[in-house]
Amino acid sequence: MSLKQEPEQALKTPGQAGEVALPDFKRRRRRFNYTPFLLLLPATLFLAIFFLYPMLQSFIIAFQDSQGGFTFDNIDTMVKDTNFGDALKYTLLFIVIIVPLQVVLALIMALVINTGLKWAGFFLYIWTIPLAISDLAAGIVWYSIFTNHGYINQILIQLGLTQTPIDFLSFENPTLVFVAVVIAELWRATAIVMVILVAGLQVIPRAYTEAAEVFGASPWQRLWHVTLPMLKPSLQVALILRTILAFQTFALVFALAGRIMPVLAGEAYKWYNDVRNVGVAATYALLILLLSLANTFIYLRFLNTKAEELA
Repeated sequence: MSLKQEPEQALKTPGQAGEVALPDFKRRRRRFNYTPFLLLLPATLFLAIFFLYPMLQSFIIAFQDSQGGFTFDNIDTMVKDTNFGDALKYTLLFIVIIVPLQVVLALIMALVINTGLKWAGFFLYIWTIPLAISDLAAGIVWYSIFTNHGYINQILIQLGLTQTPIDFLSFENPTLVFVAVVIAELWRATAIVMVILVAGLQVIPRAYTEAAEVFGASPWQRLWHVTLPMLKPSLQVALILRTILAFQTFALVFALAGRIMPVLAGEAYKWYNDVRNVGVAATYALLILLLSLANTFIYLRFLNTKAEELA
């Protein structure tokens, strides 16, 4: 065997003439890497056990009768429920009003923090305190503020602006009740959106805004044409998350308004806990799921975050 033939012969595996043996590092490269899947396994199991399985079970229960047969009676009962129309109206109205307000307030707060002011860290700490408070606790706190003997009425009386307490939470003033719930929810959940937007602002290169400033763009133009387009992915995530959580809002509304302002999640709780009708409760839960999916689709469809559109 000549020297010229030795390298070629060395590449052939024994017993397989004509096949080229790959070097060891290439064989190792072609091996399947299980590490990412093993890292995702705990979170996947958690979601499957505590979210996917209950969701599928609720879907099945919504179309079952007491004997386990298929039926639409639960849907019919839900639609004919006297509180269904008001619950759907208040839930949708709540989302249409509260989510845009929270996004605007959270954006202002995030821009203030992102400026790097001396007290920016202090503001971030103060604004995120409501995240540590549960929905029910926040509702009780704001109930003590809006009740007839609460802080607002006491301040108004001491200032001489009114002689008798204002019934903010009375069934005779549903508009004031709704405003009270909106204010309480703004205080409680705006920080969730703010944290997401602060994270999004942190990854935007300052070179873009500095270049726009060099070319004479005003602060408003830099915000509208540079910051907001590059913040679209964070805005999309914040809107999806906040809307899904808004559909599930119940404890805060129950603490402030009770049965004055029914919502879909509250009706699901009533049918499950008070009426003991699991089927109708599952139907309400299914409706909340479908509405959440529809809103998520709208956000994904109309808030396009392709890289070429952000460029």
